[in-house]
Amino acid sequence: MRGYAAIFKIRMKTLFQYRAAAFAGICTQLFWGIVNVMIFRAFYSEATLAEPLTLSQTVTFIWVGQALLQLLPWNIDKEVGAAVRSGNIAYELVRPLHLYGLWFVRTLALRLVPTVLRCLPIFVLGGLFFGLKAPVSWEAGFAFGCSVTLAFFLSAAIGTLMIISLFWTLSGEGIQRLLPHCTVLLSGMIIPLPLFPSWMQPFLNVQPFRGIMDIPCRLYTGVIPFSEAFYYLGFQLAWILALIALGRWLMQKVMRQLVIQGG
Repeated sequence: MRGYAAIFKIRMKTLFQYRAAAFAGICTQLFWGIVNVMIFRAFYSEATLAEPLTLSQTVTFIWVGQALLQLLPWNIDKEVGAAVRSGNIAYELVRPLHLYGLWFVRTLALRLVPTVLRCLPIFVLGGLFFGLKAPVSWEAGFAFGCSVTLAFFLSAAIGTLMIISLFWTLSGEGIQRLLPHCTVLLSGMIIPLPLFPSWMQPFLNVQPFRGIMDIPCRLYTGVIPFSEAFYYLGFQLAWILALIALGRWLMQKVMRQLVIQGG
């Protein structure tokens, strides 16, 4: 575990150097957050039926989503991707660390650091000027914190699967172009999942991407009461364990037939 912790720490220090990129991202996310709020205000002003979320809850969903945007697993570690394509992955195989664990902690850092750099300014500005509400209670805030922690691990598990797919696709262009769209839609980033049609809810309620954004937002706003929080935290944990098990199984399978390209 000490080796994984060292890799995680080094990767975090590297990513914290990109502060200018984080500032640019904050400006972009504030712009798109304002646009989304305007769209949903127009939508609610013309609605004739009661919606599953109030306008205030929807606005909060939007700003929490913007604050946690970098949680979404829509890209992979470029250094790892380049190593797979060039054949330099051979150097990783001689390290005294399991390759899956090594990639998992790198992906976890890739999700954690940009989120930390961007989330606090967006929470502050959203709360002061753009309608972001505080958690409905301290219990909701605590459940939200636990859920976001699990969301980091869930996102890292999905991101590590994306890296493993490079063993079969090499370029990785297909998965890197397809998965971000699925992630943004199915996590509730574009439209909060409660606002989707009722016939889609059974599918939306069991797919793993809701554990990255939808469940934390519902806990934050009180749509999911604190009394039910442990069930949804268990839902996130179950998907984390399932995806990690799948990733380790795929890694073992690919290691038996790996052919190094380049060298």
